[in-house]
Amino acid sequence: MTQTVICNRRNLSAALAALLLLSGCSGESASEKPVEVVQMRPLALSIAADGEVRSTKSTPLPVPGRQWSRRRLEWMAPEGSTVREGELIARFTADEAELSLSQALIDLQRNALSRSNKQGELDAAQGRVDVDLAAVDSQLRIADRYAEADLDMLARNEILDAIQDKEFLGAKQGVLEWKRDQAGERGAAELAVLDSKRSSLQLSENTSRQDLAALELRAPHDGVLVLESNWTGDKPQVGSSLWAGNEFGSLPDTASLEVELVLPQIEAQGVKKGDRVVMHPAGRPDQKVESELSWVASAAQVRGRRNPIKYLSMKASIPKEAVSRYGLVPGQAFSAEIHTSDDSEALTVPNVALVSENGRHFVEVGEGDDFERREVTLGERGVARSRVTDGLNAGERVLLTPDRSRETAEPAAPAEDPREAAIAKARARAAAAANAEAAK
Repeated sequence: MTQTVICNRRNLSAALAALLLLSGCSGESASEKPVEVVQMRPLALSIAADGEVRSTKSTPLPVPGRQWSRRRLEWMAPEGSTVREGELIARFTADEAELSLSQALIDLQRNALSRSNKQGELDAAQGRVDVDLAAVDSQLRIADRYAEADLDMLARNEILDAIQDKEFLGAKQGVLEWKRDQAGERGAAELAVLDSKRSSLQLSENTSRQDLAALELRAPHDGVLVLESNWTGDKPQVGSSLWAGNEFGSLPDTASLEVELVLPQIEAQGVKKGDRVVMHPAGRPDQKVESELSWVASAAQVRGRRNPIKYLSMKASIPKEAVSRYGLVPGQAFSAEIHTSDDSEALTVPNVALVSENGRHFVEVGEGDDFERREVTLGERGVARSRVTDGLNAGERVLLTPDRSRETAEPAAPAEDPREAAIAKARARAAAAANAEAAK
């Protein structure tokens, strides 16, 4: 009897164990799914950035010379060196100005020879006309004498010839005088053209001489030399070609400094003017300086022709007390931490609980033993958590392993290039692996 009871108990225990095993294998209950109860908690989001110390007030140092004239940098003082007033900062050469001056001098000599030849031709032409006029005048006086002679003293035909000669010589004299006037006017016009060309050549000569006289850049006052980068991000180097009038560098005022920070556009989401900044010189975390963003660029820009990534620029002022305490100078590298959110209370959810579909964000909220899919509006986003501005209330449960079967990325243009298609597939596989890891 005792053995029978023991055997029945053993069979009952085995049946209960099998029942529990079957119930465990039937599926995970709602109470066992990983969830997080949404609570109001402090939110601190920050972004690391690098930058460089610059002066808010600086004296620009343009490349000397006439506007748009080319210069070649022959020598320059090292960047960051201390210069005194009147000290040489850079020396340039101007091969084009030298060639232009030589050509202008040659053209001036040619112009002088042309004018001399033209003046000689004009004088010779006027001299010939004057000789003809003198001969006509002499013949005209003789004709006048014969034309007024007594008919009894000379033959009638001789008197008639003298009268005809007088009329002809008078007309010839008028033609010669007109020719002399025309030659003088034409010659004066041709000389005026040569004189105008000479004035233009003299202007070119003076410009070239001024360019050659402005080949040195000297410091207008004491300061620290800071070179200026061009649109490609390159700074002046010995041997490089520069245009006169462009920025070569500057002499900053060391009493008023700021840090210019740059962030990749994809990392600068949520950065705004007034955000708190904690920064320090590169390699000196003990020299901490606290400030806030005083300026944020309206659009991101490419910083170099070899790098297509766009960066967003921003500035944060450095207190004068920190400048004097740490001996900061323009050109120093700085590391900074930009705090985009420092709220004492905020409603946040883990990023693994979010599902994105066509630019919209969803979470699965617990409703009893089930979960309801709900759309939420997000604010600032960090690496691990994101602020929820609408769609959730404190105390609600959020599923940490939501259904991502319908999750979509931002719509992308079809890639015809096989390499782009392969890259897109690799990114999709990486995203799927990351989601699977987050679910685990």
